[in-house]
Amino acid sequence: MMKKFLSILAVTALALAMCLTFAACGNEETADPGSEPGNGDFKVGAIYINSQNDTAGYTYQHHAGITAAMNELGLNPETDLIIVDEVTDSAAVSAACDTLVEAGCDIIFGISYNYIDAMEEAAAAYPAVIFSHATGNRANETNFNNYSGRIYQAHYLSGITAGLKSLELGNNNIGFVSAYGTANAETCSSINAFTLGAQSVNPQVQVHVNIIGAWENEELERSLTQDLITTYGCCVIAQDCDSAQPQLTAAENGVFGCGYNSDMTSAAPQAHLTAPIWNWGVYYQLAIESAMTDPANFIADVGNYYGGLADGFVGISPLSDNCVAATQGYIDAVSSLLISGEWDVFSGVKLTYNIAEDGTVTVNQNDAALIDAAGNPIIAAGGAPIADEAIAASMNYFVQGVIPHNN
Repeated sequence: MMKKFLSILAVTALALAMCLTFAACGNEETADPGSEPGNGDFKVGAIYINSQNDTAGYTYQHHAGITAAMNELGLNPETDLIIVDEVTDSAAVSAACDTLVEAGCDIIFGISYNYIDAMEEAAAAYPAVIFSHATGNRANETNFNNYSGRIYQAHYLSGITAGLKSLELGNNNIGFVSAYGTANAETCSSINAFTLGAQSVNPQVQVHVNIIGAWENEELERSLTQDLITTYGCCVIAQDCDSAQPQLTAAENGVFGCGYNSDMTSAAPQAHLTAPIWNWGVYYQLAIESAMTDPANFIADVGNYYGGLADGFVGISPLSDNCVAATQGYIDAVSSLLISGEWDVFSGVKLTYNIAEDGTVTVNQNDAALIDAAGNPIIAAGGAPIADEAIAASMNYFVQGVIPHNN
């Protein structure tokens, strides 16, 4: 169940002299050069990879989460949120941190893994400001934490959706376009979980993977998707990258797809099945509330956040009409196991299913070793799930059934 948050005292916001939005990478301007962190109204800072005006994808989903959380807590995003967007390199991240601190931000969110070094340095330089870093693995004891989650659980569910579609189409080849492969634990675990989900309904599935080498490169996202379709005959295209280009390319080729970060059905209505999504607002409300009410104890109260399906922090978008009719039953049955904690993806237990005439799906849990792509056992049959820390920070191998082509 989604975390319940403590109610806060009503916040009376004074009108700011002007609306602050920084749209350029590393924008050096500040609207109130004399302000200092913590003075005046509470201000939230955010550093984005892409434009704050995106209508889908990774930055869009973070921006939606931050603004929704602020609205819930009585803050006005039009006046109390300061953004530096389109930030892609370390020098620009450092400049963005300086800009947001000078503008009086009390907490600063950075949404890219690649921001980690600059944000860690900024936290040391500005101890009165809280720095919160998405998808990273570093923290300090006073004003720097990280937040991420069990997105692999959502990828497993989308894998079920793709696997059922592959069965319907009579094609065991599924494609996956990813920002990174085994070099990044998050993308590696996402690819693995998606593959295990697809194999749970279609054991013959092979997942062909093309690696972009960056979180955002729309041209490569498109060309690598086309390669998976043309060269390997993939009938479903999944992704762990920022834009909807893989789904658009899938639609243009008459195949299907599972998007990422946000519901991409509107972008590719004839192709999209579902998408693993982050409900970032769950964390942003917790973090902003804590920073507003007890900033001195932010690290003690919030810590390094790692939410999952049970917290409402991750999930999948509504299934489209392109999905196999029985898909929702499978999703519901497996989701209940993940939410209850009775089962998790990376364990020595694999799932199989029975489907009744009325469409009811029941799940069987079978002891079976988790094997990597080289044939080495990772977890013995019946073994306990891999620890969160290993999934988030050190998973660097693919499971059986994953075929990387440029990892």
